Amino acid sequence: MATIEEILQLERIDDDIFRGKAKTSQLQRTFGGQVAGQALIAATHTVETRYEVHSLHGYFLRPGDPDAPTIYLVDRIRDGRSFTTRRVTGVQSGEAIFSMSASFAVPSEGLVHQDTVPPAPEPETLPNEVTLQASVFREWENFDLRLVPATDLVRAPSLAAQQRVWFKYRHPLPDDQVFHVCTLAYMSDMTLLGSARVPHPDVIPQSASLDHAMWFLRPFRADEWLLYDQTSPSAESGRALTQGRIFDTAGRMVAAVTQEGLARTGRQMPTDQFAKSEGA
Repeated sequence: MATIEEILQLERIDDDIFRGKAKTSQLQRTFGGQVAGQALIAATHTVETRYEVHSLHGYFLRPGDPDAPTIYLVDRIRDGRSFTTRRVTGVQSGEAIFSMSASFAVPSEGLVHQDTVPPAPEPETLPNEVTLQASVFREWENFDLRLVPATDLVRAPSLAAQQRVWFKYRHPLPDDQVFHVCTLAYMSDMTLLGSARVPHPDVIPQSASLDHAMWFLRPFRADEWLLYDQTSPSAESGRALTQGRIFDTAGRMVAAVTQEGLARTGRQMPTDQFAKSEGA
């Protein structure tokens, strides 16, 4: 499978136009995290380095073809002294498959606080999901994914659905923080919709990412262990809302994620197709 370096390498066609090449994939639709990560890379190429991305909001508009390249068109919405905004549209065959707004800011002093990292077993003590479920997770063989078993999960009784996953990229990555941020944008789409299935272990819904929002809070490395604390506060009308908080091993909250996805039960899918439904 393609490395994250290959996935995030875009060809610059013009000042604000980029091309992401097709990569080897076993998925029937382009993985949503790939589109989000590439779109964010395109946006960062049009922003001065003194600005750091702090949030993105994206919508998956159409299923992407994993065997076709994607063109990314960047609109320079605003260039301010403190904040800069970009809009990125991912296009295949003349149709938009993804739309994203990203905001960049110059770091400044301000209030400081964060939630406490939830309890979880050390990642090295847990089995590797890619090894256990190679047919499902082979797409992410360059990532190490460790699901906290239900028996070891310390739950909050007020929450409807909870799941925790340790993950990291297996190989050393460049020191550039922008690269780690874009890698995390890719990784953040992994397993998150699965948190909506926790209260329904015997149901396999039709699922696909509908939208995706992220906030980047503190510097981190995507090639070191990160704990993805996931919840699904509500599911209704064939859609599920999911949320995630991402912590490093020092207990620092480095990112937050919110995503809504399909959760239809009228057309169920076999278990070995679930990963193929996680894309855009």
